[in-house]
Amino acid sequence: MEENLIKTLSPLVLAHIGDAYFHLYVRTRLLDITHNITRLHELSAEIVSAPAQAKIYHDIENFLTNGERDIFRRGRNAKSHAPRKATVAEYHASTGFEALLGELFLRKNFTRLDEICEKAFVSALKELCL
Repeated sequence: MEENLIKTLSPLVLAHIGDAYFHLYVRTRLLDITHNITRLHELSAEIVSAPAQAKIYHDIENFLTNGERDIFRRGRNAKSHAPRKATVAEYHASTGFEALLGELFLRKNFTRLDEICEKAFVSALKELCL
């Protein structure tokens, strides 16, 4: 995707892509833990939830560059409606986290994307005591 086009995309579009990428990343990594489909679903749903992603972001925030934090803030500040299972702050933080992942994906910065997703995954496992 062209650099100029990426700059013009809504943060919610970036979050849409980042959400899909993070879902697939988490589901793939969970195969190292279990092959039970019920457990896979439970764990992945917990990890990719807005409350979990908000905690993940705050846990890895110091690992991010200033530019990556700017992308997060742009996503966090996007106008959207929070779902019932998350607070407004959690939902906005998770949207910012997903926007960051989406932008890295569209820029094809897969090395950095995988570094961030791995740190996020490890953070989530710690939170779940796994």
